Amino acid sequence: MEPVQGENKRDCWTVAFGNAYNQEERVVCAGYDNGDIKLFDLRNMSLRWETNIKNGVCSLEFDRKDISMNKLVATSLEGKFHVFDMRTQHPTKGFASVSEKAHKSTVWQVRHLPQNRELFLTAGGAGSLHLWKYEYPIQRSKKDSEGVEMGVAGSVSLLQNVTLSTQPISSLDWSPDKRGLCICSSFDQMVRVLIVTKLHKI
Repeated sequence: MEPVQGENKRDCWTVAFGNAYNQEERVVCAGYDNGDIKLFDLRNMSLRWETNIKNGVCSLEFDRKDISMNKLVATSLEGKFHVFDMRTQHPTKGFASVSEKAHKSTVWQVRHLPQNRELFLTAGGAGSLHLWKYEYPIQRSKKDSEGVEMGVAGSVSLLQNVTLSTQPISSLDWSPDKRGLCICSSFDQMVRVLIVTKLHKI
């Protein structure tokens, strides 16, 4: 997948699979250095949707890969992340989204909790981890002035944060077996194993 001849070629920084709810459906989402986010339909190899979040896209993740598209989180330079509601696509406005200023520096990574897809962890360039919860709106879609369905974004709230290092946390992952167990690596050449407690009460 690359731009057609004559178009500018941007650096692709991150990719994520999603929408794999059966044997045929597949999408891949790509984030670029100029803030572009492009959603490609792998079934017919076409561009399904694109937007721009104004800063380089460092990490992308669907809340689940193996279900119909539900939510997509995109993190970026300058400390912001965006949550897109992927259930309803408007022909011109695309997907509804909410953005949040999360860290005071680059948000390097995002990872959803395997046991609860409404919770996700972001890793920042200042050595901190932030745990967030996404709240759905009362109605996830509404009709615009022309009667076309459009999505409605929810809200995000910060549950907890911790500073682990003076260096950026570059990678993190949750355990699929033990709720709350996670691991992260940072530029201070350290790998840290962490446990987040009381997640079952959220």
